[in-house]
Amino acid sequence: MGVRAGGWRQLVDYLHDPHRVARFQQLCGVSAVSSAQPLANGGCSHGAGAGAGAGAGATGAGEAAARYRGATPGSLSKNGVACAPAAGYCGDSAVSSPFSSPAATQPPAADPKKKPRRTNSLNGEAGTEFCIHNRLLYYLFSLGTELGNELFYITFFPFWLWNIDPYVGRRLIVIWVWVMYLGQCTKDIIRWPRPASPPVVKVEVFYDSEYGMPSTHAMSGTAIPFSLFFLTCGRWEYPYVIGLLLASSWCILVCLSRLYMGMHSILDIIAGVLYSILILIIFHPALDLIDNFNLTYKYAPLFIISLHLGMGLFSFTLDTWSTSRGDTAEILGTGAGIACASHVNHIFGILPDPPLVALPFSPPSITFNLIARSFLRFAVGVVVLLLTRAVLKAITIPLACKMFRIPCTDVLQARKRMEVELPYRYLTYGTVGFVALFLVPCLFNYLNLS
Repeated sequence: MGVRAGGWRQLVDYLHDPHRVARFQQLCGVSAVSSAQPLANGGCSHGAGAGAGAGAGATGAGEAAARYRGATPGSLSKNGVACAPAAGYCGDSAVSSPFSSPAATQPPAADPKKKPRRTNSLNGEAGTEFCIHNRLLYYLFSLGTELGNELFYITFFPFWLWNIDPYVGRRLIVIWVWVMYLGQCTKDIIRWPRPASPPVVKVEVFYDSEYGMPSTHAMSGTAIPFSLFFLTCGRWEYPYVIGLLLASSWCILVCLSRLYMGMHSILDIIAGVLYSILILIIFHPALDLIDNFNLTYKYAPLFIISLHLGMGLFSFTLDTWSTSRGDTAEILGTGAGIACASHVNHIFGILPDPPLVALPFSPPSITFNLIARSFLRFAVGVVVLLLTRAVLKAITIPLACKMFRIPCTDVLQARKRMEVELPYRYLTYGTVGFVALFLVPCLFNYLNLS
């Protein structure tokens, strides 16, 4: 029994080892920026494990010391204090000796240096430079990681609701809310850090200050495509083998992108996928009951608002402030708004579900008129949602600060208080969700765009 437990422990340690992530990044053409200047007495030297996948020697005391001194991949230290690097080169091959010729130390033109596109959401740090040796993989995995970010959600879900199938969209959002909520709460309970850097190269740093186990990108990247597949099977006519392949490809792309970005260990990814599958097994059979309750129960809106608000209050008690608190409130608000709009739509006969005898649907012929109307609906709807979000943001933050007597001169600091962040996110995105499924379809009817 002890041998078996030791084997599981070794497997967990292996899958959680940041060197596995660094090795994957190397295979995909990601490397840290290294300095090419020779060292002088008292000058700058490379921190431990400056390169991605620098080897096992980069771990232990040297790695920990580098992190606590503020050193980052490819950064330099002077007498144990981090200092700015000189003009750097890409990868290990760029490190030179005092006897190297200038031509031999020039960085390859095909290996541009880049920095993370967004700063750290908690402390505003921009991250360190890294080198990309395979641009195709860089853009492919950048696309993959965006499939789990806010920009994707605020465009994909409305497009599906307005142009494809509101029935599937409502149920998909129910699954998404529960998957993301349980994933974020589990992160704050387990509190495992993200992969250490070095040896990992942080291609993305926006979520770097949050916990990593399980990967909520992997969870949403599993739940959304496979929920779409199961919800459309038998409802729409299409080659189901192709649908399953597309769902699998979507999931794999998102999962690998998180390794590529240096945001998760292999164990984080596997745990996220398995956790998402478990949630789907539990909630997918209950979707009919949940959706029917949202549509028909007299007091459904009151129950929905109270439940989602209570879940948000609970999540804010799990740990100190980070953007995951706001993301959780945002997700819960969106889910509550969509569910309440579904109830109102059912009462007024807006976006009614087609009769069962009309199933299965056949995909319409792709025509210029279909594309133009779909694009116009999407453009008009997104403008309305963005205006709604801007107005609610401008109202709720000062109002919450005034109600709870919190200084509003520094909005970022004020939003670190639960009394401000929770009502701001919940009210703003709850309204956005309600507008997306109720007011925008009414506007489409008025503009003859339905």
